[in-house]
Amino acid sequence: MAKITKTLIEAQKPSKDGVKGSNHLLWDSELRGFGVSIGQSRRSFVVQYRLPNGQSRRKVIGRFGLMTVEEARRQARIILGDVANGRDPVEDARSSGQGYTVDQICDWYLERASAGKIIGRSRKPIKASTLTMDRSRVDAHIRPLLGHRIIATLKLGDIEGAQADIAAGATSKPRVGSRGGATKGGEGVASRCMSTLHSIFEHAVRLGEIDKNPARGIRRIASTPKMRWLSQAEIRKLGIALREAEADDEHPTGIAVIRLLLLTGFRRLEALSLERDWLLDEESAIHFRTTKTGAQRRVIGQPALQLLSAQADSGSRYFFPADWGEGHFIGIVRVLDRICHRAGVEGVTPHVLRHTFASVAGGLGYSELTIAALLGHASRGVTQRYIHIDEPLRAAATAVAEYIDELLRGCR
Repeated sequence: MAKITKTLIEAQKPSKDGVKGSNHLLWDSELRGFGVSIGQSRRSFVVQYRLPNGQSRRKVIGRFGLMTVEEARRQARIILGDVANGRDPVEDARSSGQGYTVDQICDWYLERASAGKIIGRSRKPIKASTLTMDRSRVDAHIRPLLGHRIIATLKLGDIEGAQADIAAGATSKPRVGSRGGATKGGEGVASRCMSTLHSIFEHAVRLGEIDKNPARGIRRIASTPKMRWLSQAEIRKLGIALREAEADDEHPTGIAVIRLLLLTGFRRLEALSLERDWLLDEESAIHFRTTKTGAQRRVIGQPALQLLSAQADSGSRYFFPADWGEGHFIGIVRVLDRICHRAGVEGVTPHVLRHTFASVAGGLGYSELTIAALLGHASRGVTQRYIHIDEPLRAAATAVAEYIDELLRGCR
């Protein structure tokens, strides 16, 4: 613990606990309760205090960069002085009609969710992957449009107006620097942002931070899902491009992930975050600890097993480790874009590869239930608990993977 200064804050790096988007707190050595929350994209001054009943409260003072350390320290002294006189500044602000801004309630949510203190619909703490997406939507779209607004003054029209702005591209930004991607708007993004904002407000109401959810009753834009998959001719082209790229020193991890996505139908993050301990050789399956539909065992075909076995063990817990640090590889989208450009195939995302696996399985005559089991879906109310790994399912996984592998190798 040290005295908080501008230099000290600027030297801090986001948490490296394996959860992108998690915050850590830096406390001041001189003023007890004064601190800074260090996040992936922002740093906020906070003050923490305890009420006579033992309840702990934390209030966001302001954002580093918009106010100086000394300004924040002075504000923290005032707040702590009010507490010493028997007042509760958080409750005072709420009852006076000032209350939280959207920025502040988003900070509250992201901080508590990162610490596992907010329970989601599955009755479990919010997953790291969900939190990463929430943070991305908040920082890229919600804050720029609504961050400064006081929640108590928001009307449904304000929320739906922000949705329309996001859909129209008001928050779109080009890619900056060598890392990260462009910020895109559109109807689908707008709808998902409103879902995230509604959820944040609902958690805040449920936990007593705000009185009502101003997004309740919102009519989210209906976006038409893009059902795109690769034709057999496109899979062959992709196979040629993969072999050429491999010879031209394209990123080997990216190439391996693309192949795995095609051979398994995994979701992007399921493949990227795949851990070595999750592989069950005897069952020809992966034991995912958590997925979009909960923990599950998912069978994979022999070509996929062989691909995983061929991945060098660098000491990382991941099959596809990052080039540096302790995390997993994340650059799949750019590698896929380069491969597809080389192949002359357009409109391909990691999810298109998942659709391609399902399309090939359907073309081979497998039932909807079998395809759902291979993809880790729940089909027509049939949940994963009723789907068991047996020999026919293993045979199906291998048949689909072998068919795709033969197309990639130009044998079909």
